[in-house]
Amino acid sequence: MPVIKRLGNNVAIFLSTVVGLLCFTFLIGKLLPIDPVLAIVGEHASADVYAQEKAKLGLNDPIPTQFFHYLEKVVHGDLGTSITTGKPVLHDVLLAVPATVELGTTAMLIGLVLGIPSGIVAAVYRNKIPDRLIRVLSIFSHAVPGFWLGLIFLLIFYVELGWAPGPGRIDIAYQYSIPLKTGFLLYDTLSEGDISAFKDAVAHLILPSLVLGLASAAYLCRLTRGYMIEALTSEYITTARMKGMPEHVVILRHCLPNIAVPLVTSTALCYVHLIEGAVLTETIFTWPGLGLYITQSIFSADLPAVMGAVTFIGIFYLVVNKLVDALYPLLDARIAKK
Repeated sequence: MPVIKRLGNNVAIFLSTVVGLLCFTFLIGKLLPIDPVLAIVGEHASADVYAQEKAKLGLNDPIPTQFFHYLEKVVHGDLGTSITTGKPVLHDVLLAVPATVELGTTAMLIGLVLGIPSGIVAAVYRNKIPDRLIRVLSIFSHAVPGFWLGLIFLLIFYVELGWAPGPGRIDIAYQYSIPLKTGFLLYDTLSEGDISAFKDAVAHLILPSLVLGLASAAYLCRLTRGYMIEALTSEYITTARMKGMPEHVVILRHCLPNIAVPLVTSTALCYVHLIEGAVLTETIFTWPGLGLYITQSIFSADLPAVMGAVTFIGIFYLVVNKLVDALYPLLDARIAKK
């Protein structure tokens, strides 16, 4: 019975949060200086055409009525119709999601590989040369704007050295020869057995994923260092050392399991931030993901597309949080007993 009650509370909290998110998104749409009617009919349309289109969109209804209709559409999976493409926003968003997920996942892996080990080393050698060097590098990586770093990477590795391909997700020679079955280009090229296209896709992925990955590595490094320092000063660690356990055993068997829960939470939040915060990076590298889609929609005054994409990202954020909550009992037996 307590399990059912807890599950019901979680569902109620999730649904209320989604409604709050939709309310916030709806208000943003109302506050943005974009006239959706004008974007559809054009600046030279007559007053009658403008009035007809406004009535068709339901913009003459009271605000609460408009929000209710908006909520009803979202529940049925209708995020509106894009003014630019003329297609359902959900269709356009789902086409852009694989590119963003592929970029964000690669960047997250870079962040994990660089950030967590460096955070552990910094904590173990606290206030010593390795710690100070790692802290300087992490502060620099976190402070440098991503768009500036992306431009510098393109200037050095693409323009000057020619080591990396230019913007885009894949060379134009492969763009129309690879059928996008899943939208995940690395998988699709491998499933087709086209190793040359796969290598080209990987080459295009390196620079933008490094830009995002370095920022996430700096974030995870600082958090891991803080969690590890707190764990290393705990009484159970002192007891383990007094028993004569080697330092690597103390770190791997005692410290890391005890910081797993906050570290997983931080990693999940970092991953979602990469997904939703890749707007500038995707724009600089012409990466056809959600970030570029939102940017182009804003410049095109495509309000339904902007609202739909933001709503999708918000719901994705909430789902990831709930999945992380579900992992807690697996990481810490004490939580499972509660």
